[in-house]
Amino acid sequence: MSDKPIYVTEPYLPSLEEFIPYLEEIWESKRLTNGGPMHGKLEQALCEYLGVPEIALFNSGTVALLTALQALRITGEVITTPYSFVATSHSLLWNGIKPVFVDIDPKTLNIDPKKIEAAITSQTTAILPVHCYGTPCDVESIQKIADNYNLRVIYDAAHAFGVQDSGGSILRHGDLSTLSFHATKVFNTFEGGAIVCPDAKTKQHINNLKNFGILDEVTVVAPGINGKMSEVNAAFGLLQLQHIDHVIERRREIDQTYRQYLKDIPGIRFLEKVGKSLSNYSYFPILIEPEYPISRDQLYFKLKNNHVHTRRYFYPLISEFSMYRDLISAQPANLPVASYISRRILCLPIYPTLEKKDQEHIIEFISNCETT
Repeated sequence: MSDKPIYVTEPYLPSLEEFIPYLEEIWESKRLTNGGPMHGKLEQALCEYLGVPEIALFNSGTVALLTALQALRITGEVITTPYSFVATSHSLLWNGIKPVFVDIDPKTLNIDPKKIEAAITSQTTAILPVHCYGTPCDVESIQKIADNYNLRVIYDAAHAFGVQDSGGSILRHGDLSTLSFHATKVFNTFEGGAIVCPDAKTKQHINNLKNFGILDEVTVVAPGINGKMSEVNAAFGLLQLQHIDHVIERRREIDQTYRQYLKDIPGIRFLEKVGKSLSNYSYFPILIEPEYPISRDQLYFKLKNNHVHTRRYFYPLISEFSMYRDLISAQPANLPVASYISRRILCLPIYPTLEKKDQEHIIEFISNCETT
C-alpha cells in the first residue's frame, strides 16, 4: 500500500479559478446572506435538476431536519430507525420528541415497514425513515401505514441527492424530505442542507421558520431559528451542480469496479439495487460475513494500518449509545437485524478522484487478507 492516506470519502472541489467569478459577483453585490441572488439561483437550479416543485435551502441538513419537524408541529413519539447518523434522532430530542426505534430490512438496511405498525401507540405522530446509503425506502408501504393511522412522514434523505425511483425523484415522497449538503455528501455546499416542499405555501412557512419566524419588518409569527444558507455556500452549490453528473458517473465506475472484483470472495456481500431506482453511488458498503477469513473489525484495522481509512458506518447503532439506552429503557430492544448489520458493515473508499491504482490496492488487500 502507498504511504498516502486513502480516506473513505473526499469532497469534490472544482478548480478555484472556476469559483472566483462567483465570489466576485458576491463582492460586487455585497449580499452575503438573507436570501441573496445566489441563494435564489441555487433553489431554482436544484428544483430543475432534482425534479421537485419547491426547495428551501438551509445552513445544514440537521437544521433542516429540526425545522421540518417544527413546520409540521410534530410532538409525542416518532418511529424511526436506529441505523443512521445520530442527527436523525437528535433532531427529535431537540424538539422534545421521543424516538421509537424499530428494526431494519436486511436487504435495503432501511426501516422495515413490517415492524412499524406494532410500534404505533396513542402518542405516535409521525414516521421518520432514512434512505440509507441512498437506497430508496419502501415508500408505498410506509405511506399506507401513515394514511391508516393519520401519521406524518418526514424522510431523512441526507444520502439521497439525485436518487430516483420508477416515478421520478425519491424526494417527492412523504410530507417533507430533507437533504444534507455536507462536505462528505455527493453534492456539497461546504456545509448546507435543504427541505423539499410540496408547494409554495409550505415553502413560505418554512422560509419564515428558518429566519427566526420573521414575516416582515414588524411581524414575528413563530419561534424560528437562524437556518439560512449564505451566499458563498449557495454560489459553491451552483458551481458544484455544473459538475454533478461527472461526479455521479465517476462514483458509478468505482462502484462497478468494486462489484466486479470482489463479487466472488466468500464472505463479502453487497447491497443489491432496489427495483428500477437510479442510484447516486453515495457509499460503497460491504458486509463481512462469517465465511470471510477475518472479522469486520480485524479487516478495518488491517486496512487502517495500511493507510486505508474505511468506516464502520453505522456502528454502533444509535440505540446503543448510552444516552439513548437510558432514554429507551422502557422500550423493547428488539433490533436483531440492525444489530447484526452494524457489527458487519464496512464502507469502502468511494469519491470521484479516487485513483485507479489505489482502488486496485484496496481490492487486492481485501482479496488476499489471509496472507497479508
